[in-house]
Amino acid sequence: MTESVRQNIVELRAELERHNRLYYVQAAPEIPDRDYDRMMAELQRLETEHPEYDSLTSPTRKVGGEPIAGFQQHQHRVPMLSIDNAFEEQELVDWNAGLRKTLDQNDLEFSVEYKIDGVAMALVYEQGLLVRGVTRGNGVVGDDITSNARVVGGVPLRLDTSAPPSVLEVRGEVVILNEDFATFQAAQVAAGDDPFKNPRNAAAGALKLLDPGEAHKRNLRFLAHGVGHVDGVSWQHYLQFLDAIREMGLPVTPHVGKATGFAELMTVIGRMMEGVASLPFEVDGIVIKLNRLVERDQLGSTSKSPRWVRAYKWERYEAETRVVDIAIQVGKTGTLTPVAELEPVEIDGTTVSRASLHNRDELHRLGVMVGDTVLVEKAGKIIPHVLRVNEARRTGDERPFLYPEFCPECGTAVEQDEGGVYIRCPNPTCPAQLRETLIFFASRPAMDIDGLGEKLVEQLLDSGLVDGIPSLYCLGEKREHLLKLERLGEKSIDRLLAGIEESKKQPFWRLLTGLNIRHVGQSNAQVLERAFGTGDEIASQTIESLSAVDEIGPVIAASVHQFFASAAGGDLLSQLKQLGLNPGTKVVRTSEMDADTGKLAGKSVVVTGILARMTRDEEKQLVRDHGGKASGSVSSRTDYLVAGEKAGSKLSRAQVLDVTILNEDEFLAMLES
Repeated sequence: MTESVRQNIVELRAELERHNRLYYVQAAPEIPDRDYDRMMAELQRLETEHPEYDSLTSPTRKVGGEPIAGFQQHQHRVPMLSIDNAFEEQELVDWNAGLRKTLDQNDLEFSVEYKIDGVAMALVYEQGLLVRGVTRGNGVVGDDITSNARVVGGVPLRLDTSAPPSVLEVRGEVVILNEDFATFQAAQVAAGDDPFKNPRNAAAGALKLLDPGEAHKRNLRFLAHGVGHVDGVSWQHYLQFLDAIREMGLPVTPHVGKATGFAELMTVIGRMMEGVASLPFEVDGIVIKLNRLVERDQLGSTSKSPRWVRAYKWERYEAETRVVDIAIQVGKTGTLTPVAELEPVEIDGTTVSRASLHNRDELHRLGVMVGDTVLVEKAGKIIPHVLRVNEARRTGDERPFLYPEFCPECGTAVEQDEGGVYIRCPNPTCPAQLRETLIFFASRPAMDIDGLGEKLVEQLLDSGLVDGIPSLYCLGEKREHLLKLERLGEKSIDRLLAGIEESKKQPFWRLLTGLNIRHVGQSNAQVLERAFGTGDEIASQTIESLSAVDEIGPVIAASVHQFFASAAGGDLLSQLKQLGLNPGTKVVRTSEMDADTGKLAGKSVVVTGILARMTRDEEKQLVRDHGGKASGSVSSRTDYLVAGEKAGSKLSRAQVLDVTILNEDEFLAMLES
């Protein structure tokens, strides 16, 4: 019986630890909260009845312990310094130029993360066991908050590895998710307490509580983003460190980007800024770090902050308002987007009356109902978005929003993306899709047609003068009809027709952007133009040959292939070519070889490290010119690794997998032989 109880306890602990990792680290829970709570209650019961099986690393230790008398101070072995800020792009330009000059390199490699607005905490593990949690304090000395660190969600009491480092200090942020904060704030109001103003204050207050059981009630979470003092292990790259601690069971900061060179860095930053509205926690900027740890060591730190990191920050402005209604907007690819219609409120000098709720999952995550009081944020260049619901202001008159089963524009039954979160109208002739397609086609990111804005597009459609993209280029024949439209005089018509004619000279990638191909924006359109040159060449590709292009994965490749293989896509391209639009220019290869006869035909090549004779992009193009696939990662299917200086983890993996490794000169000589 005793052995059976012990085995039951061991199994329950293992299962609970597995579910903790699924929930906090992998964001893929398998069971509902109530089932988890039942398992935890059963383990607590068994441990209470059998104290001889007590363990400091049991999951039950994470639901609170005995109150403590106070906090002791602890000195950081590696100072927890602050980060210098940049508020303008030019400041980042200057910082990058300084790094390049000091390190004597052209294109530096960066990691890009959200700057989470939480409370800094360091976790110290010795031989894999959590021994200490410490606040940042003044950067040199912080408070020992180990008792509270143990109850923070996602913090493992024991690292999930059979060979733990002798010492591992991981640094990160303690946060409360927006939805958890809304619930906590409502509970404070119900209890007659003054509510915390924001999640950061609530998290900071929780870490200072002397009763870890009370701290546990605030649903704190930990997200790792830095390394402190370490013994017994080393990494070459920061992203390698994040992968390693994730494997050990620590949750890391989500959606980390990677960029080589300043141009790509700004592209990644822009993409991440667009994603801020859908984050479940508050952020106040983007953190940019050098990825190579040896370069960090070379640069060192000032007395205040490291030289190898910058926080690209923006001012945050917030205001409360009421959701008057929730409407559905049908986009250019048929996506049904819920939009909150708000009581107008002024934020940072701008009157805000609408805010996108993005998709059905985001609507459910926020828990927004019609009539709710919500906190709306406008930060920097980010479009205003709903941050969270103020549940404490609910009156009971609010009503949930029911997602439509049919397109509100054309009445077609909607469909959900397979494996995705978006719900779409599948009708390609839906008037809303046509309207949004034309608006986007004429917009600055696409064809940039001067004089053709949203209102005029709607007029042209309503009057029947336009029924698709090609008909825009026939408007010159309908001048007398244009004159009959409201607020459209001779000068406006001249400007419109001149803008349409001028757009025929736009580069092919802009046309490709405006064609409304799913997953193909400016960046991917430019990649496709560089790789294939013309629409005809893209149309001749298979999904496999498209996905072989670096940065074009199988999902994008399938979407591109589907468009060009369809009768509608082929007919549209043919019409636009006949109307005089730029069809692209055939790519002039540096070699006459092709995918069937080239020296690298059927071969997968990875290029890594710092090259002396050409850039990595040029080297990748050379691979494609000789019929090979330029891949971004090393696998058992990799044939060659071209390694420059500081090749790092890809070189190590290639050695383990017995991949043929060439330096730059050997690679070029092989192609020239």
